Amino acid sequence: MKANSFKWRMSLLALIMLCIRPSIALDEPADGSAQFNSENQKVSKQQAETVLDPFADALSRLLIGSMKDREQAIEHLSVTGHPRSLPILEALLDGRLYALRDKKTAVVATESGQDYRIADASTEADLGLVERSELSKVNITNSLRTKLRKKISILQLQSDDASVRLFAVNAMVKTADAKTLELLKEYESTETDEDVLSSMRLIFALNDLQNSDKSVRLNAMDTLKEYNSLEAYNRLSVLIEKDNAGNFIEADNEVRKKAQAALKKIDARLQFYNSVETVFFGLSLGAVLVLAAIGLAITFGVMGVINMAHGELMMLGAYTTYVMQQIMPNHIGLSVILAIPAAFMISALVGVAIERGIIRFLYGRPLETLLATFGISLFLQQTVRSIFSPLNRSVTTPEWMSGSWQINDFLSLTWNRFYIVLFCLLVFAALLQILKKTRLGLEVRAVAQNRNMAKAMGIPTAQVDAMTFGLGSGIAGVAGVALSQITNVGPNLGQSYIVDSFMVVVFGGVGNLWGTLVAGFSLGIANKMLEPHAGAVLAKILVLVFIILFIQKRPRGLFPQKGRAAEA
Repeated sequence: MKANSFKWRMSLLALIMLCIRPSIALDEPADGSAQFNSENQKVSKQQAETVLDPFADALSRLLIGSMKDREQAIEHLSVTGHPRSLPILEALLDGRLYALRDKKTAVVATESGQDYRIADASTEADLGLVERSELSKVNITNSLRTKLRKKISILQLQSDDASVRLFAVNAMVKTADAKTLELLKEYESTETDEDVLSSMRLIFALNDLQNSDKSVRLNAMDTLKEYNSLEAYNRLSVLIEKDNAGNFIEADNEVRKKAQAALKKIDARLQFYNSVETVFFGLSLGAVLVLAAIGLAITFGVMGVINMAHGELMMLGAYTTYVMQQIMPNHIGLSVILAIPAAFMISALVGVAIERGIIRFLYGRPLETLLATFGISLFLQQTVRSIFSPLNRSVTTPEWMSGSWQINDFLSLTWNRFYIVLFCLLVFAALLQILKKTRLGLEVRAVAQNRNMAKAMGIPTAQVDAMTFGLGSGIAGVAGVALSQITNVGPNLGQSYIVDSFMVVVFGGVGNLWGTLVAGFSLGIANKMLEPHAGAVLAKILVLVFIILFIQKRPRGLFPQKGRAAEA
């Protein structure tokens, strides 16, 4: 009985084991293949996600791949259609694309003082400030940079902004190949902006210069002669040049004559634009001269004081700009704007101190005044050397003053000079309003016309002298702010402009603001007109000789002052 029971139990156990074994084999093989299959599924899932997000894959390879991988990544980024592809490629071209230390996060970085402000390349999210050591720059080769420009131009052609498309087409002028031409012809049929179409036709005409059909080449020259394009000018110039053997590079005589006629027409416009640029440079130089001289015109015209320390007051304004940028390294543009009132106040206070401490005891003694102010200039120079050292200090130009306004290939106007001209006119207008609309201005004009009568009328002439000298000194400080944007800031900065300042004041008419304005701009333009022919040094000498001869004929200048200054 027990034996039969034991057999029955063993049979039941065997049956249970047979039922369980297939389940174990299916769920967890003894050789560990279940774990392998699980990991393989994870890898396949990651690969699927990568395929679904080619933008992330291309961006990742751009950070950690070889130059070959980066070339492929650039190619893939340009065709993903992702809205951040173009900004990332532009940042890469400009050298602003970095990877964080983990090599996983791409960021666009811009300098902010000693640190870098970064933003996530794929989301534009601001990530704050980091040290330079936290970033690794994504570098590219020159050949890759050339390919990158083409990819960027192609992406820009798809922009809704006409200015962006125009920039893209202009970037293709020098590097257009067969593929580019085909792409441009495709976009030409849908382009609606006339400027973009004009740039496209320029590229087509430049390409037609290489055509084997003579009539096509002649038609291309008829098109190119209407363009203000440096590339067109250079391509046409090649057609009339000779090789080392003395033979014309272009064998066809008709083509050469056509090229010469086109070059002549382009060259006439080139000379005109060169003249415009020279006048602009003359105006910017004149603006600097006006700013340097306008304060001197007040003190010299009203008080009759030959202030040899006027240049050093400009130097103080320039150093004020430098100090403001050291205080606000992360806000360069704002620091320059705040430096204007700061420089005015500092230079004005120094001017009042000079007048109250020294000059008021020397009125009517011009030689002693000249020597005293010359000594003050040496004192101020040495003080600056002791504080800042004798080395020049570099003042950073704000971003909105950097670069140039590229009107066409033949004419480019720098923004910093443009803003200096505008700044000069604003200072001049503000000074006129002070002299005409305020009580101080009324008293200054009264003292300038007749000091004794003004004193008899109860005007405190001593106080007016101090305020006038402070006003002229403050304007000199403001001029120093402008000078800091076009030259290095150093202890000898003022010495370069003191002679020119007196020259402008005497030429325009002592004490006459309008005369100072006209004289400054006139001398600036004359100097720049002479420089291409006589050189910088000889041009200044010629201007000085002209002024000497002019003063012999008209001792009181272009616009002589009336009143006390005229009687002196």
